[in-house]
Amino acid sequence: MNTIHAALVTLFIAIGTFFLLVGTIGLIRLPDVYNRMHATSKATTLGAASLFLAGTIYFAPSAPGGAGLTSLVGIVFLFMTAPTGAHVISQAAERMGIEFAGDAVWPDTGESRPESPDESDE
Repeated sequence: MNTIHAALVTLFIAIGTFFLLVGTIGLIRLPDVYNRMHATSKATTLGAASLFLAGTIYFAPSAPGGAGLTSLVGIVFLFMTAPTGAHVISQAAERMGIEFAGDAVWPDTGESRPESPDESDE
């Protein structure tokens, strides 16, 4: 591995570690489930994707064993599932009636909030 590859791998590992550290601090310090979910999902996506990218550069996508290609597939999987998971968590928290911290409120869309299945008249 030449010095450019080593520098890129080191850079992406440092970036990934930074974002994962910030996400962990956000998980510990932020006041409610919505803020915590936002901090961890964004940090996980950026941090883990940077670590996967470092693996792709280190192993090369065409290397025997496919470790570099596996890292690329991991990035795609991460970008497809992390936002979906965060959305489902926020919907579940809202349906459970968990309020925002402070004076934040749900945006007024002019429609009533959706009923949960156990509140319907069926």
